[in-house]
Amino acid sequence: MSRPTKLKSGNWRIRWLDHAGKRRSTTFATWNEAQQRLRRVQADADAVKAGQQLAPPADRTFEDLVEYWMTRRAIHKRSAHHDRSIIRCHLHPAFSGLLIRQIEVERIDTFMAERTHLSPKTVNNLVTLLLSMLKCAVDLGWLSRVPRVRKPRIRAFSTDYRYLRSRDEVQRFLAAAADNGEDAHALYATAAFTGLREGELAALRWSDVDFERQLITVQRSFHGPTKAGDVRYVPIMDVLRPILRAWQLKAGGCWLVFPNERDGMHAQSARIFQERLHRVLDAAGFPRPPADERAVHYVNFHGLRHTFASHWVMAGGDLFRLQKILGHKTVQMTMRYAHLQPSAFAEDRGRFDALAQPAGEVVPLRAAGAEAASKPCD
Repeated sequence: MSRPTKLKSGNWRIRWLDHAGKRRSTTFATWNEAQQRLRRVQADADAVKAGQQLAPPADRTFEDLVEYWMTRRAIHKRSAHHDRSIIRCHLHPAFSGLLIRQIEVERIDTFMAERTHLSPKTVNNLVTLLLSMLKCAVDLGWLSRVPRVRKPRIRAFSTDYRYLRSRDEVQRFLAAAADNGEDAHALYATAAFTGLREGELAALRWSDVDFERQLITVQRSFHGPTKAGDVRYVPIMDVLRPILRAWQLKAGGCWLVFPNERDGMHAQSARIFQERLHRVLDAAGFPRPPADERAVHYVNFHGLRHTFASHWVMAGGDLFRLQKILGHKTVQMTMRYAHLQPSAFAEDRGRFDALAQPAGEVVPLRAAGAEAASKPCD
């Protein structure tokens, strides 16, 4: 059996003859990885020749897999546009021109290591899509197995999110929004007082708004159904009802609650979700985060959803009702706001009081000695 060869780059290359007698090669970062892979491929080739296992599938390229995925699998997904964007911006530049059998652990690890500028959650999403595509290749018989990759660990949720933290901040924000335009004020107020997502607000229709029952039916987003794929009902808070009523009269009968200038639906990159929001935050006097932080502004549009959830909990609202309003599939996602409950830790704050209190009467040593000296001895 041949041995791995060290290259000038520091990597280790292996060469072997496959079951058909065709010479193949690949490289690895370490000698151990190269040696283990060499033993496996040679054992596979011997097993195929001996009739002990089937021959590996015919070679397919990454481009073949992309075409199949986008025309057969992604077309049925609500997030097809996300898949297309990830493939175009990340996966295609990294794996273009490769055979799918060449997309092994080392290449995927390198792909992740080169994206330290992205958050762990983003890298996790990229690799998850790649592995799903490779699993599809296995299902098609194009690949023998999916590489066993260790994806970045991410927390299920984080309490480190940005939102308008006080009544003063909410009022300052909405006052600045009103100065920016009635459409901005109505949209931002609805976001802050309902917790609806960006796409859910863009697709909201007046037929979904029931002023008599004070309920909003949430069933659509940018590209069809809502994120969870379910219909849910969100209460119209008393503070929001007059704002929505006034906006309905001003909107002039358009079927959408928050239409764009052409009475159509706002796109995901619409200025009202980004540039105008940033101008409102600046006008309201909110500080910009430090330059070394990922965030550029005090909050983004999704921060208005966090604002609703946080103030709901701070006002004593029930977490399980909040889960239904936000459309979270599990209560674990909603628990990120639990620490804001007024009663949180109320029973615990005095647990260590006894450690700060004396166990009995403390008598100063000097006084105790003087008293003992004044007494006669027995």
